[in-house]
Amino acid sequence: MSHTPKLILVGAGPGDPELITLKGLKAIRSAKVILFDALVSEELLDYAPASCIKKYVGKRYGEASLPQEEINRLIIEYALEYGEVVRLKGGDPFVFGRATEEIDFAESFGMETEIIPGLSSVTAVPAAAKIALTQRGVSRGFRVITATTSDEQLSENILCAAKCNETVVVLMGMNKLKVIAEVFSANGKDKLPVAVIQSGTTRSEKIILGRIDNIVSKVNEAQAGSPGIIVIGETVAWTAKKTSEAEAKLSQLISELTQA
Repeated sequence: MSHTPKLILVGAGPGDPELITLKGLKAIRSAKVILFDALVSEELLDYAPASCIKKYVGKRYGEASLPQEEINRLIIEYALEYGEVVRLKGGDPFVFGRATEEIDFAESFGMETEIIPGLSSVTAVPAAAKIALTQRGVSRGFRVITATTSDEQLSENILCAAKCNETVVVLMGMNKLKVIAEVFSANGKDKLPVAVIQSGTTRSEKIILGRIDNIVSKVNEAQAGSPGIIVIGETVAWTAKKTSEAEAKLSQLISELTQA
């Protein structure tokens, strides 16, 4: 082989295929091999050359998936054979994407590595739903946490988050929503606004607005589930107010048209 094998980690964005970066799209268009994750829009694969090898290596809660060790092995195997591998990850590779593990493994074999950042669902999904993470006079910052540890237990960071006054964005937390609500409620925050966004920025998006004391029942009623993110904080109230006002105006308009 005349050049050093290379691994390119590409952030595919939050779900909407149009939200990938131009540089990420260029990498897909010239890819020889793409190893892609569960939350990547498969529409992006249509931009790859016809000769490109496309292999699904995603992980989903409750489903059988390839161990990380097997993904690492495939990266090396394909890179040695084809010279380059595009590792396509949902969101941004460096936000709960295990990118450092894949980089370390690839570089231990002497491979070159490159990161092409992507829009993280942490910021992009709330923004698309018109939910601010910071707001003057309301929230001066936000924190991002995963709800679940590697052994599927509730993260201790949930308790820390429940004690803060920042906006809290919880990833991989839909199956722990009830427990999360209980933790916040135990810290006197049962009336705190909450938004649950399933499949954000995609055609199947669902946005459920509520409070800590009723969000579980609202999510169950809407039959929402994973993949989803949870946004907790006073900034959610602005969106809830706007939504309520819009619904009231629509209801009034329908009433007026019915009576006309």
